[in-house]
Amino acid sequence: MDLKTIKELIKLIDKSNLTEFEYENENERIYLSKNIEVANVATQPQVITPTPVNVVTSQEGNKTPETGETKQEEMVGDNLVEIKSPIVGTFYEAPAPGAEPFVKEGDTVKKGQTLCIIEAMKIMNEIEAEFDCKIIKKVGQNAKPVEYGETIFIVEPL
Repeated sequence: MDLKTIKELIKLIDKSNLTEFEYENENERIYLSKNIEVANVATQPQVITPTPVNVVTSQEGNKTPETGETKQEEMVGDNLVEIKSPIVGTFYEAPAPGAEPFVKEGDTVKKGQTLCIIEAMKIMNEIEAEFDCKIIKKVGQNAKPVEYGETIFIVEPL
């Protein structure tokens, strides 16, 4: 098979939906393959619907029967809101390993500011604040899985 024929075959394969082509006869064998790479797809930030939290706990009666010690529980008032994961995935608090977290407890954030990333199927989904708020508690743990609807932050709207 001459070079001109091989070039024509390459052009035909390139224009077609074929990803591999193989031809063999008594004297020759040719194998052509398209190297197809999957592109990383950018996504739109996920919209988060806040859920009001109305749970109030007291330290009274929270003693463990075995030790008699008091468990530490968060006091959650009427004006606090849970931010829940809009998808199943892996929670990341920073844009890269070793980088500063997007937010820390006590930070004040503006609407549209990135709170975290949730990776789902190799796609990084930025989770943004839907309103101005103060981060009261970061519930999500870095590099740990989160479920749909699982609380990842408790915030106080400003």
